[in-house]
Amino acid sequence: MPSLEIKTNVKLDDPKKFVEEFSTFAAELLSKPLKYIAVSFTHNEYMAWNGTFDPCFLLTIVSLDNITADTNEQYSKALFQFAEEKLKVPDNRGYITFIDPGRANLGHQKTTFHTIFGKK
Repeated sequence: MPSLEIKTNVKLDDPKKFVEEFSTFAAELLSKPLKYIAVSFTHNEYMAWNGTFDPCFLLTIVSLDNITADTNEQYSKALFQFAEEKLKVPDNRGYITFIDPGRANLGHQKTTFHTIFGKK
């Protein structure tokens, strides 16, 4: 189950296409089935970085079991490359927040992932 919420001041011609591409990219990167990937894209023309409205983004990733210091380094590299390619945002104008809430703290299908997948 990863959820990815990206906010940017970059206006896209086809946000749906971006979300589809980002979903597939995230599934492959995070080694999770696409059926569990949730992506939210928000365009905010008033988002500023360093006091300017040059392209920037904020990305929050919530995922179970694969958020670690080592994996986050790999994920950051790939995600910043994706942002540079698709959004034209340089790597010094974005933040990525990684969160693993723990299986007991994430609900799905009227229960939690603790019940679905067991303890870990």
